[in-house]
Amino acid sequence: MAMNSVYDPACRRCPRLSAFLDDVARAHPGYHCRPVPAFGDPGARWLIVGLAPGMHGANRTGRPFTGDHAGILLYATLHRLGFASAPTSTARDDGLQLRGVRISNAVKCLPPQNKPLPREIAECNAYLRAELAASPELRVILALGAIAHGAVLRALGRKAAAHRFAHGASHDLGARTLVDSYHCSRYNTQTRRLTPEMFERAVAHAARLAG
Repeated sequence: MAMNSVYDPACRRCPRLSAFLDDVARAHPGYHCRPVPAFGDPGARWLIVGLAPGMHGANRTGRPFTGDHAGILLYATLHRLGFASAPTSTARDDGLQLRGVRISNAVKCLPPQNKPLPREIAECNAYLRAELAASPELRVILALGAIAHGAVLRALGRKAAAHRFAHGASHDLGARTLVDSYHCSRYNTQTRRLTPEMFERAVAHAARLAG
């Protein structure tokens, strides 16, 4: 596998993740159970970066934030703001399209208990780095959560200490701006750490910065 590849559907660079995906595939033969590629407008001016595929969401469907709780808020918000053709994302072939935005993840494979190890985050960073390098039109990156925030900084060769994660914060990275939001996970929304209104403000802010 060439390290400058944006996506490798057969990647097995992380032994723990590869073994876990093999186990999940045996239990759920119809699931995607492979690295999940980015989804959306190839010419997008802004990119949303999440953590990793969910067990019964992107890992099942093969499309980021599709078929799980986190995707309910994300796609509804994008549709309300005019960036998605439909308010719900249920399957890779459901016809939904994104306009001007793309969605990716810091880690492309499903991790056990939704918790990738630091070395797995670092290993997968080559794909995010390649994706950003291959997308000169990107002006804004919206990071959903601290791990995505750190992965974007690593991919752009920036020091994390100079750009602390905080919901709603914007970080000037020169040609690009990094915007932070809490992840739209079930835990964050049910505990009201993240409300729909808070999330929409963060998403709208990133979209405005992207022009």
